Amino acid sequence: MSEPSPTQHPTAQHPTAQQPVTGVIHDIGYRRYTGPRDGDARIAFSLYVTALKHAYGLGRSGRSKVLPFLLLGLTLLPAVIMVGVVAMFGFDEQVRTYAAYTNTVQVLVSIFAASQAPTIFSRDLRSRSIVLYLARPLSARTSALVRWAALATACLIFILAPQLVLYVGGLLSRLDAGDETLSFLKALPLDLLLAAMLASITGLIASMALRRGFAVVGSILAVLVVSTALSAVQAIAAEFDSPRTGEISGLFSPWALVNGLASVMDAGVEVITPPQGAVMVSAYVLAALLMAALPVLALVARFRKAGR
Repeated sequence: MSEPSPTQHPTAQHPTAQQPVTGVIHDIGYRRYTGPRDGDARIAFSLYVTALKHAYGLGRSGRSKVLPFLLLGLTLLPAVIMVGVVAMFGFDEQVRTYAAYTNTVQVLVSIFAASQAPTIFSRDLRSRSIVLYLARPLSARTSALVRWAALATACLIFILAPQLVLYVGGLLSRLDAGDETLSFLKALPLDLLLAAMLASITGLIASMALRRGFAVVGSILAVLVVSTALSAVQAIAAEFDSPRTGEISGLFSPWALVNGLASVMDAGVEVITPPQGAVMVSAYVLAALLMAALPVLALVARFRKAGR
């Protein structure tokens, strides 16, 4: 009888029966971390800084920087030209006030907010990586508020940059410092309110429409197209001598709200049907605050749902 081949030997099928496996732990010098640990505030601040950088493409690919900086350059260009005109011809005042300048470039401001909101809100929700953020230790509320604050800050920087160019250029051109400072300070609260509203509206749309293209189109429709339509309504209302209709229609657009309040504050913005009387002015202020706050509450609810 022939001997079995090695592949037929009983012990070849169960090598562990004769050679038990043993494990060895090697000490390669790692030590436990015993230093200070950052809390939730530090984590939230890091997320805020990262989101703010991403809004301008910083820390991302070169292609991501093209659109935000192109829009920023287009927004700054008229301000630089106006400063040159004031200095060259010796004007004693700005070509346009600070608040009026922002209204002039509202298309660029709206496109910036609409295009960069998906960068901050849509990507993590679409890839479901948001679950990792919310697992521990950041809460859904903190994550939503931090991202909203980053987008609002990005919009505010975009709005303030050309105004600062006008302000510094006006002072260098020896315009009256008191008048320039007063005009700039009148525009500042309007800038804050506008940035908050734009961040709230575009951020909420970007968190719901996870595809970037849908989010951008939806935001432009909500912020820019609606504003244009309401401006037409106000013009028609003024033509038919119905200013109250124009005033009420202005309650449904962030740009109409800001321009209406700028008209009341004598910030140099001309409005077809500005709010008249304490009641309508109060209604404009309340509508602007609600337009900034209510979408933020919806954002928090959206993140809580995504984290489940």
